[in-house]
Amino acid sequence: MTHPSNDDVERYTDHYFNRTKRVIGKFGDCRVTYAIFMRRPVVFAPRLALDWLEALGKTRGARAEVELRYGEGKWVGAGEPMMYISGSFFHLVDLETIFLQKLGPACVAAYNAYTMCADMPKAAFLAMDARHCAGTEMAEMMAYAASVGSARARRKAGAVGFIGNATHATAHFFGREQGLGTMPHALVGYAGSTLRAAEMFAETFPGEPITVLVDYFAAEISDSLAVCRRFPEIAARGELALRLDTTGGRYLEGLDPATSYAVLERFSPESIRGYRSEEELRYLVGTGVSAAAIFHLRAELDRAGFDKVRIVASSGFGPAKCRVMAEAKAPIDVVGSGSFLPANWSETYATADIVEYDGKPLVKVGREFLHRSRKSSAPLA
Repeated sequence: MTHPSNDDVERYTDHYFNRTKRVIGKFGDCRVTYAIFMRRPVVFAPRLALDWLEALGKTRGARAEVELRYGEGKWVGAGEPMMYISGSFFHLVDLETIFLQKLGPACVAAYNAYTMCADMPKAAFLAMDARHCAGTEMAEMMAYAASVGSARARRKAGAVGFIGNATHATAHFFGREQGLGTMPHALVGYAGSTLRAAEMFAETFPGEPITVLVDYFAAEISDSLAVCRRFPEIAARGELALRLDTTGGRYLEGLDPATSYAVLERFSPESIRGYRSEEELRYLVGTGVSAAAIFHLRAELDRAGFDKVRIVASSGFGPAKCRVMAEAKAPIDVVGSGSFLPANWSETYATADIVEYDGKPLVKVGREFLHRSRKSSAPLA
């Protein structure tokens, strides 16, 4: 996806860049070098921004020279120049706004995806971010970012990482032709029962693995066991999964504060000893999809002989929640998450400063740290 096109750049860029371009056109072009950096640590995810820059350069007949300081998926510290971009000031000045839009959010989302996968290396992740994105362009950016963070987690932590995502359009980032997914809550409501929804899916897509949402009727344990008993062969083959997406307004069936503590005392006692913040306690023993809820469902499934049935957990699984689940060793097989999207949008702002004019080093006072060092450049991947 290449957007905006060259014809649209003037409409989407900051107008002071348009005016600067007119000044350069009147008084003469020069060769400049931009340094690109961010104010927080990130995982480098520049491919979409660079692809767009290259496409615009070809259209204008004025390609830029890019010196990458890090490869794709590498850790970049706060304030460190990620890359230097050199070329015609006239043809680069109006591209800064859009280039930075395509770079910063992807780097932060990749950082989040990496930390989540690295903290839970044995769990597979499914990117379910599309519905939370502000349009298709952002959805492409976030899927790409998840794939970059996931690849880093596989290299650094031996993690399973993201195995796919929810839409066909961006499945290629995960080596797939199609998105993954089985049923939303809407289908369970339409069917009238959790069991009937599973039956309808199985009849419509015979032979496919099934993931069943089990929280619609606040009967996660009862409905899970009913589905398992209805499809014992599929359960025995490990092709049946149960997805917990319990709302934060209530406890999973059979749990309350006291029983939640009792479950963790049985399965993960160290996780609730010592200091815990209110947020961490909520993830462990609170309402919604807590560690206690996951342990409780796993225990009931095992007790009924359905130890091959997998558990898919969703609902707010961002970096903080994944870290707590990892500490508790919650028995999660798959995490469905859109919560690797940046939570604090101001942290996604990438910044560009010109550091050379016609080869002469010059940058605004206070940004001298952006001048080029002797560090060697790095390939994209």
